[in-house]
Amino acid sequence: MTSIQQAGAYALGDLTVNRLGYGAMQLAGPHVFGPPKDKAQALAVLREALELGINHIDTSDFYGPHITNQLIREALHPYRDDLTIVTKVGARRGDDASWLLANSPAELESAVHDNLRNLGLDMLDVVNLRLMFDVAGPAEGDIEQSVTTLAELQRKGLIRHLGLSNATARQVAQARGIADIVCVQNQYNIAHRADDALIGRLAQDGIAYVPFFPLGGFSPLQSATLERVAAECQATPMQTALAWLLQRSPNILLIPGTSSLEHLRQNVAAASLALPPQAVAELDGIGAAG
Repeated sequence: MTSIQQAGAYALGDLTVNRLGYGAMQLAGPHVFGPPKDKAQALAVLREALELGINHIDTSDFYGPHITNQLIREALHPYRDDLTIVTKVGARRGDDASWLLANSPAELESAVHDNLRNLGLDMLDVVNLRLMFDVAGPAEGDIEQSVTTLAELQRKGLIRHLGLSNATARQVAQARGIADIVCVQNQYNIAHRADDALIGRLAQDGIAYVPFFPLGGFSPLQSATLERVAAECQATPMQTALAWLLQRSPNILLIPGTSSLEHLRQNVAAASLALPPQAVAELDGIGAAG
């Protein structure tokens, strides 16, 4: 059994993926804009990810824009039968690398076709609607039109499954009243625990929860407790944070991103890191104190 297989697998609709996947965002240039500094390295990371057992890649055509999807296609197409590629729509990039709302029916349909073209696919495995009512985090807002648009593209055979990103619990419920939702992708980590209740509800219904920013994102999580527990477990802080997420709930799927082969291998090794109960309790305390 490989390291990744030790963490188990979970369903995305009728697809099954290993719980530790890979996020392609960091393959683009600085600020997720423009080409990578080292294209050969980016291609090597993607190929190594599959060699290590990863069969779930998270991407979007607004990474770059277009860059990460084109890299994925160059590195991995024709795709293995067991590979699931999850993408996102609902945003676009300005010429200054800004993140802009793009959720009109025409923009969503155009984004789906951009993803299909740049990935070299006839149908997208999973499309997450990225909600942009507040770029900094989930914020309430009506999503009926956007979800309905994507559900219609699903009926046309362009999308296999639908998900949400940066969503509130109310928006998840609204979307599920319109279409089947197979995953929710939000910020969540040891210190950022706002979705604790949502994770439990999704688990009861067999819906995957996909946390991003396991170490805090653009403002890195600084925690003496995390550093100490990681040292005691003979692991890196990132490995420890990933292992905590895997042990948090069986419906959690991870998509840590990196443009480094070394960091990729370290992240994969986290799938076999079993944190003892005392370590979990200490890490849980970081969120309780926040």
